[in-house]
Amino acid sequence: VYWQIRRLVFSHDDANDIMQNAFLKAWTNIDSFRGDSKVSTWIFRIAINEALSFLQRKRDLISLDSDEATGVFQLEADTDFNGDKAQLEFQKAIASLPDKQRLVFNMKYFDEMKYEEMSKILGTSVGALKASYHIAVEKITAKLKEQEQKNTEQKTTCLPVPILPV
Repeated sequence: VYWQIRRLVFSHDDANDIMQNAFLKAWTNIDSFRGDSKVSTWIFRIAINEALSFLQRKRDLISLDSDEATGVFQLEADTDFNGDKAQLEFQKAIASLPDKQRLVFNMKYFDEMKYEEMSKILGTSVGALKASYHIAVEKITAKLKEQEQKNTEQKTTCLPVPILPV
């Protein structure tokens, strides 16, 4: 649960706060647990809803286009992130996805969760989840290709111009 929230909000402190709120909410509302699913699924759903609510409140306070809104600045400053440039670009591409699409991508790609289990947690049809994942993959691929193109252009424009004999 922690890593799923962390991948959504990027910040360790925010993820811890959300986890604490989620478990408090689960504890105080344990009487409303119907038993239709596993307790872990119910807690996971509460935690995801808490994370999405947190992101919405945060987004209401800051500009939607800023790096702060996508969490990119936190990713770059994260002391726990020890990846190379390619991993950073991959994480930035994931961070650029809408919250729910990023959630579906993370659950499928990183947690290798089955669509049926995701459907129970998120209350979304399997078909919608498959479509969301597919669109997320396309967006990430496009973002990475765009970044690769920028890197290629920078390399070619930064090369010294050879002096040719006259």
